[in-house]
Amino acid sequence: MTKSPSLDLLIDVTHEAVDEAAKRVQQAAEARTKAQEQLETLHAYRLDYAQRLQESGRGGLTASNYLNFHRFLNTLDEAISQQNNIVAQTESRLAAGRQQWLAERQKLGAFEALQNRQKQQQAMREAKREQRANDEIAANLFRRTVRQH
Repeated sequence: MTKSPSLDLLIDVTHEAVDEAAKRVQQAAEARTKAQEQLETLHAYRLDYAQRLQESGRGGLTASNYLNFHRFLNTLDEAISQQNNIVAQTESRLAAGRQQWLAERQKLGAFEALQNRQKQQQAMREAKREQRANDEIAANLFRRTVRQH
């Protein structure tokens, strides 16, 4: 059976591309998880700080302390907004990575299907060659037996 070295090379290269794409998807998923955890931490911290403000307000709070609390809450809100953007970016990178991985998998599937088709065609050619050889042997045996009688 003959092999197609160029097709084998394409399949090997595409396998590597699939593996690399899978690594990028994994890295993007980890980055998204980390960004989401940081966002949740910021939300929890903001909630805790807002509760402190309420508790401090019950006991009486100076205007400057209130202003400091308020400024810090605004700073946390800005950080949360920025972190939301980061989470959205990581989601986008993850989606793009998945699309790239799927595209590479489809390409690999196409190459493997082509390779299988070539193997089947080669097997059919070999089977026909073998059948012709067997037919030739049978015909020669028949001719010999007919000549002997």
